[in-house]
Amino acid sequence: MSVHLRPEEIEAESFRIIEEELGPHDWNAQMWPLVRRAIHTSADFDYARSMVITDRAVAAGIEALRAGLGVVTDTTMIISGMNKERLSKFGSQLSCFVADPQVAREAKELGVTRSILAMRKAARDTNNGIFVIGNAPTALFELIRLVREEGVRPRLIVGLPVGFVGAAESKDALRELAREYPQLQFVTNIGRKGGSNVAAAVMNAILIQAVEAGTAI
Repeated sequence: MSVHLRPEEIEAESFRIIEEELGPHDWNAQMWPLVRRAIHTSADFDYARSMVITDRAVAAGIEALRAGLGVVTDTTMIISGMNKERLSKFGSQLSCFVADPQVAREAKELGVTRSILAMRKAARDTNNGIFVIGNAPTALFELIRLVREEGVRPRLIVGLPVGFVGAAESKDALRELAREYPQLQFVTNIGRKGGSNVAAAVMNAILIQAVEAGTAI
């Protein structure tokens, strides 16, 4: 392969290889771009089998973006990985409160993780519609508690924390939550895998579809 390919050519060739090596699958036209980008960013075909995407997750994400609702992340790495040019088309604010001084102070006083307090701070702003978690299981557990106990209703949750302690369990809890709240829309996966890069890739796939939906109108 030529080393002089342009970035868009490398991406197109990567997608071709993914589709060729994976073969037939059951993902629909809205969901497949999310799964494909998760595979692309991780070089891990397990996502084709482990991803869980609710029926209206992509549509809910597009609607939230087009309404200008905020996107909250649990790590600045997700912010770094998201396409700001596409996001700017919708006027959506991108926030991460883990490094917020007040969050850090309260977390220390309460003896809990900053990720927990960051979710609480984000949830107080009703203009925040999309919650993207790619690092901290405690952030996802807290968001689930906020839904169940405090009536928080995100338009979309991208729950892809990674790790050996609580990651798989937090994603199990998210899927269980959906049984109580059938209208809850989310993107997650089964197991320990995940990460900020995968969460950002999923959001970028939704952003592309949101831009395309706007262009088609």
